[in-house]
Amino acid sequence: MAHNQMFQYSLALSLMDGVADKGLPISEFLMHGDHGLGTFRYMNGEMIVVDGEAYQMLSDGSIVDLDPNGDAIHPFAQITRFKPEITAKAAVPNGVFKSVTVRTAAGQEEPHQGLLQIGKNQVSFTFENVRGTLIGFRQPHYLQGIGVHGDHLHFITDDRKRGGHVLALQSDGEVEVRAAQMYTMTLELPKGDEDFDKADLLGAHEDLKSVEG
Repeated sequence: MAHNQMFQYSLALSLMDGVADKGLPISEFLMHGDHGLGTFRYMNGEMIVVDGEAYQMLSDGSIVDLDPNGDAIHPFAQITRFKPEITAKAAVPNGVFKSVTVRTAAGQEEPHQGLLQIGKNQVSFTFENVRGTLIGFRQPHYLQGIGVHGDHLHFITDDRKRGGHVLALQSDGEVEVRAAQMYTMTLELPKGDEDFDKADLLGAHEDLKSVEG
């Protein structure tokens, strides 16, 4: 895939209906880019991809360095082959953050449990005075449900020991921000997934924003 084009597997709204039993193997996913984010089978944790390296951030605060040829699968994920067009001191922000609050989904407790229910039991952490990297995508309102409207960000520390889905952040120091605009998106939908085919994808837009916002 060319630089600064998005590849996405499945729809964000499908997670709201608990479609998380199947997905795209990590080896196939990483063929499409080097910076991205997503989730795992049964929504067990958060994924971040930085410079081609993929990590699983778990609800106990730990991080697993993923084997690119391993058995991880992703029921929803986004990735790009990132080439910065804008670099400023003040998306891929990197630097020291005064505080970063993240959450990590603990996964489904029963089949077809939706993201809204999982979100009620999410675990959050606040990291103070940490150096790390944010990976994320800002998507317009008309893509809500396909993706996540607004800023969808995942964070990982430079030592690759802490991270998660970003809820809030603050930096008093210098942070480098690298960004690029994307006008091309490739969307791959699940094939032969009966749960996806039968999923109720209507009426959950506000719930999605409340969970992912």
